[in-house]
Amino acid sequence: MALEHYITELLYRYNCVVIPGFGAFLTQTKSSVLDTDTHTFHPPTKMLSFNEQLTSNDGLLVSYISKAEKTSYELMSQKVGRISEEWKTGLRNNEKLELPHIGELWLNESGRIQFQPSQQINYLTSSFGFSSFPSSPVLREDLKERVVVLEEKVPFAFTPEKRKEYSFRPYLKYAAVFLLALATGLTGFRSYQEARNQEQLAREEAQQQVSKRIQEATFFGNRPMELPTFTLDVIAKKGLRRGTHHVIAGAFRVRSNADKKIQQLNQLGFEASYLGTNDFGLHMVAYSSHDDPKEALNALKHVRRTHSGDAWLKSVK
Repeated sequence: MALEHYITELLYRYNCVVIPGFGAFLTQTKSSVLDTDTHTFHPPTKMLSFNEQLTSNDGLLVSYISKAEKTSYELMSQKVGRISEEWKTGLRNNEKLELPHIGELWLNESGRIQFQPSQQINYLTSSFGFSSFPSSPVLREDLKERVVVLEEKVPFAFTPEKRKEYSFRPYLKYAAVFLLALATGLTGFRSYQEARNQEQLAREEAQQQVSKRIQEATFFGNRPMELPTFTLDVIAKKGLRRGTHHVIAGAFRVRSNADKKIQQLNQLGFEASYLGTNDFGLHMVAYSSHDDPKEALNALKHVRRTHSGDAWLKSVK
């Protein structure tokens, strides 16, 4: 099964594709740019990156492949897990992982995964059919120097034109038209200003009449109306406490998967809750939330020791 082929298909439609147990490929839209060194225009594109910390299964890749291969979700999840382990084993053996149309991955000296994206495919569908093209710069200085050289070689003789008699009469015509338009505009502006002043005076007079009527009005006669007294029993409902330090259980592409995770954790005795979406649009689920950072660290250690070693801590200001 060519796992990279299905990853490529999903990158056209989604900004995050997670390979369970291995990492996630992320995309970010980049505007068109001009390379000033090569004078080449590049169309808008999706920049591809890799994050090895996003390893939780969000169900997107496995569901897509299981439908394409017409197999069960559980069987396809096992196949994807085996491929993920093979990729990690190859990287630990100092082998480069080359994924066609995606890029190359390898381990650096500190054991972190490095990623070099491929430049062959643009995953931005709105730029389909666009390609980079060169544009020759306009050499204005060069043309100017050529004109100067041409003027030095070729003599130019200018014959002054004789001014005709009464040549100033057309200008008088234009000046008269301008003065007429200016006078008309001033008259219209004065009329408009006078109309606005009259409207403002009418509004102020109407406002004064309304205020006077309100002050003179009597709503209850001589005695104010007395309302009966009654008592309400208020029952305070205790809500979930939301702290600023969260022990994260996972991030999911589909909201229903996040709700299932919360239900499973609550059945196990955790105070699981939904935290909303992160910057990548993933639905985040927390084992628990705390105000005290020391309490949150102790809870994280307990979760990693008893339930999952993939849990991590997220603090919100």
